[in-house]
Amino acid sequence: MEQSIFQAADLIAKAVTVVVFTGAGISTESGIPDFRGPGGLWTKYDPDDFTIDKFLGSHATRKKMWQRLREGGLMEDAKPNAAHYAIVELEKMGKLLSLVTQNVDNLHQKAGTSEERIRELHGNMQRLVCLNCGTRYPISLVREHYADSDAVPACEYCRGILKPDVIFFGEALPQQTLAQAMREAGECDVMLVIGSSLVVYPAAYVPVQAKQAGAKLVIINRGPTEQDHLADVRIDAAAGETLTKILERLKTL
Repeated sequence: MEQSIFQAADLIAKAVTVVVFTGAGISTESGIPDFRGPGGLWTKYDPDDFTIDKFLGSHATRKKMWQRLREGGLMEDAKPNAAHYAIVELEKMGKLLSLVTQNVDNLHQKAGTSEERIRELHGNMQRLVCLNCGTRYPISLVREHYADSDAVPACEYCRGILKPDVIFFGEALPQQTLAQAMREAGECDVMLVIGSSLVVYPAAYVPVQAKQAGAKLVIINRGPTEQDHLADVRIDAAAGETLTKILERLKTL
């Protein structure tokens, strides 16, 4: 593992630009279960309840979803971990071209990564959007106005349906964001994947794009990924500890 850490650090040191790609595995160390892992959302709930068609077509589905989100604490209390802060350090070093994330937990923003460098492929759970007029609200609206109620949140301006500003099953990814992520992947020297098994498409095309364009691919993930055969460096270990060691090595180069 030490040799792999040194190899990853050397690749990053030689790179002019790095694109970081993060999945649920970076946030498990902040206490947010992987959706597919033990204790994850899909072990407790039916994914079919989170389709956009059901959400739009059924008041009962919307009510049930908001009840579950309130029970889960709306992700507001989660705090960034060492891996999130390591990415901030990469930006301070001038290496970070962009941060592409599948996560919706807002932890990269909390850690201090610049908003303009973050490409959120699946949205952000800390925002709500009105599906009628497009007005956006912070998720705190639910806690402040609906915490002791089983009512379904509605837009304060037009009474339209409020939806978490995340991608539901059956919805397309934000095409402009995905296109920008793919373009930057094609321009970077190193693609650093952290905490993703790379099984969810089209998001998982981003590291493929980088590799095909000639970038070095570094994957840090607990357990196998679908792109291990493409990796120049593969580290099966915790994200926080691994990135901390890579940064320590980088500072000596």
